[in-house]
Amino acid sequence: MTVTTKKRPKNLDLTTIKLPVPGVVSILHRISGALLFLVGIPLLLIYLQSVSGTSLDYQQVSFLYNNSIVKLIALVMLWSFLHHFCAGIRYLLLDLHIGIELSGARLSSQIVLAISLFLTVLIGVKLW
Repeated sequence: MTVTTKKRPKNLDLTTIKLPVPGVVSILHRISGALLFLVGIPLLLIYLQSVSGTSLDYQQVSFLYNNSIVKLIALVMLWSFLHHFCAGIRYLLLDLHIGIELSGARLSSQIVLAISLFLTVLIGVKLW
């Protein structure tokens, strides 16, 4: 066993680290999952409660949805769901050893980003 005494450089400044596209997709997958769990589930439960409640409850939630900030939050949640879904399919394919080569992994990461953003714009324009 060889012991090296050479000090390796350590870069602890996260703003200067250049991640490859698969790394960015991986981090966005985790962020989108956290958003869905922490924000999406409570919003969905509030909406479902308003639908199952009185018509006044539903009208209040519908009135709230007309707010631009709420629409922006809904758009972020839509992106979060679509990105998490597309990246999840990518990870399932990687688990099946499909696209595990470097070029395939980079291409599938770019496809995930493109499809999730395209679907977000497409559905977001329809909902806005």
